Amino acid sequence: MRAIHVKRAFKYRFYPTDAQAAELSCTFGCVRKVYNLALAPRTEAWTRQERVNYSQTSAMLTAWKKTEDLAYLNNVSSVPLQQALRHLQTAFAGFFGKRAKYPRFKSRKKSRKSAEYTTSAFRFRDGKLTLAKMTEPLDIVWSRPLPEGASPSTVTVSQDAAGRWFVSLLCEDPSVQPLPATDAAVGIDAGLDHLIALSTGEKIVNPRHERRDRVRLAKAQRQLARKAKGDGANRAKSRRKVTRVYARIADRRRDHLHRLTTRLVRENQTIVIEDLAVRNMVKNGSLARAISDAAWAEFRRMLEYKAQWYGREVIAIDRWFPSSKLCSVCGSLQDKMPLHVRTWTCDCGATHDRDVNAAKNILAVGLTASVCGAGVRPQRSTPDGQSAMKQKPLQREP
Repeated sequence: MRAIHVKRAFKYRFYPTDAQAAELSCTFGCVRKVYNLALAPRTEAWTRQERVNYSQTSAMLTAWKKTEDLAYLNNVSSVPLQQALRHLQTAFAGFFGKRAKYPRFKSRKKSRKSAEYTTSAFRFRDGKLTLAKMTEPLDIVWSRPLPEGASPSTVTVSQDAAGRWFVSLLCEDPSVQPLPATDAAVGIDAGLDHLIALSTGEKIVNPRHERRDRVRLAKAQRQLARKAKGDGANRAKSRRKVTRVYARIADRRRDHLHRLTTRLVRENQTIVIEDLAVRNMVKNGSLARAISDAAWAEFRRMLEYKAQWYGREVIAIDRWFPSSKLCSVCGSLQDKMPLHVRTWTCDCGATHDRDVNAAKNILAVGLTASVCGAGVRPQRSTPDGQSAMKQKPLQREP
């Protein structure tokens, strides 16, 4: 079994002193300013069908620092400013490669507050992290240990909308190695009554994190709505109360998904899921809130990268495959299957739980696609008798 090298970001909460908070807040503002300043000439050049690269924007940054209006850029570390230009270059590379939309200007109120430091701009010794322009180390809550002998290559400091400070250390984790191969395979059907149903018959309860805090969230939002609009201190305080409730919901949801996906990846060699179009599904006004709370897209993202880490395989089958209407015993297809029907009996005599039956069908067609590249979709047949599907195994990097 070949060893792999995985870089992981270990995120911790920290509590800055007043001086550190002021320094970091100034750095966040300068990073945003430099990003927007560099985006403006690149946009103008793009309208003339020209391109401005990273080297040119780096030269612009040097000139900006020498002007009277932008002299304050010299008060913060130069590394986060250069990293902002690199991030802009990455954004344009994604746009030119048709992988992303055109880069947008950063907003003071809505954009994420963050700054990235490379090895030349921080010191990490004896478990203490000191950033450039600072004399004292950050007061970090080490909620979990770093890998033994880890040496961070990049440090990212951020502040979320709830006012919490976080530091993320990117370092290589030698403990991430492929797990021993197993014959276990599982099909997964995502739902709302239950978060997922497995082909083994097990159902995972949907915690409905947002619903549990809905009363608290509504109260905080009402208090915010009563505050006069503007930049007043009372409105800012009420806004933080709302964001704290959202942060609590997101933290619990993320923790639950991490535990669930880690367990599935450890127990199964092959995991088959549906290729759901979540972005289109949330356009349904009656189900959008519940679908967003279930976080199916985040569930899939976690499954995919953990499977890549541990030598597992994730297969995504066509979203139009009629997994709920197909009998997993005899293969007959029902004409209709309304959402309120949770159990049904096939003409062959088999009684099915709707979600578990769908998971079994998802597993069967996923394994078929993995072996021979064809599926069992009964209502679409090719001339040679084989059915045509868009199932695709998600390839792991060598």
